[in-house]
Amino acid sequence: MHHAPGETITLPARDALAALTVADESRAGYSRDKFKHWTDADKDGCNTRSEVLLAEAVAAPEVGPKCALTGGSWYSPYDDRYLDSASKLDVDHLVPLAEAWDSGASAWTAKEREAYANDLDDARALIAVSAASNRSKADKDPTEWLPPYAPYRCEYVTNWVADKTRYQLSVDPAEYNALAERLAACPDQPITVTYAR
Repeated sequence: MHHAPGETITLPARDALAALTVADESRAGYSRDKFKHWTDADKDGCNTRSEVLLAEAVAAPEVGPKCALTGGSWYSPYDDRYLDSASKLDVDHLVPLAEAWDSGASAWTAKEREAYANDLDDARALIAVSAASNRSKADKDPTEWLPPYAPYRCEYVTNWVADKTRYQLSVDPAEYNALAERLAACPDQPITVTYAR
């Protein structure tokens, strides 16, 4: 069932997973350069990475010239750590760019891929986490990687399903099974998603 961009739905996480298209993935032709990221959409001098760091700070940093962030404090839910410097954080694409490519983004326009890579409209899409946890995750899906901090895993897989739903991306069979198994052990929370495309 195809949904129009801007349409908002709410449904239980397990139903949202069941509604995703299951298809094999292909990384053919992928390059990170095909997703223009860390743009400054509102032209305020702060790029997407900085906007996420500002939005997710536990204690606000000072914003200097060219949006240089000093001080501040952040919580990394992947590994249950507090970090006191923007340089210790990565901004993670919850569903990695390569995974998005494999799952349907290879057919998108360059503009659509840029919108995905800089999505500030859904707080689940981009997340500030410790650089170490983001690099251990790399471009793995939930069959290969889950946050080291176990209490966050339900939220992680629920958000993964929400993000794939928002962009009408597919899941491969192993990914579907891994998500279904995880979600079966989690509260079947309702997720509200506004379709981006």
